[in-house]
Amino acid sequence: MDSKTARKIKNKNTQIERLLAKAMWAEGLRYRKNCKDIFGKPDFCFKGKRIAIFCDSEFWHGKKFLEGEKFKTNTDFWEEKIKRNIERDKEVNEKLRKEGWIVLRFWGKEIEKKIDECLSKVLKHIKKDT
Repeated sequence: MDSKTARKIKNKNTQIERLLAKAMWAEGLRYRKNCKDIFGKPDFCFKGKRIAIFCDSEFWHGKKFLEGEKFKTNTDFWEEKIKRNIERDKEVNEKLRKEGWIVLRFWGKEIEKKIDECLSKVLKHIKKDT
């Protein structure tokens, strides 16, 4: 990846985040975005319900890597980086769950192709204990 490509990569307000946000908003759900005061900085959170939602891209969070896809260039760097991202996701999940949070993680393609299923999972947890 060259620096020109790297500059285009965003970590907030990505396409998959906008898709999920729009679907949740249409259902009347009101959420906080990019929750800096919660460990792991979830993309969305419902503080009162203690629900943290992450929208994970397949590349950066290692889905393709775990499925056996190999890097063509700079292999050592990318393998180390993606392995660390995967480990960090596990650490975030574990810490939040220990603190009583429900952690929902959705892959980008899951949000793009099955938004209704993602929304159903969110609604299921929102409506618990209501």
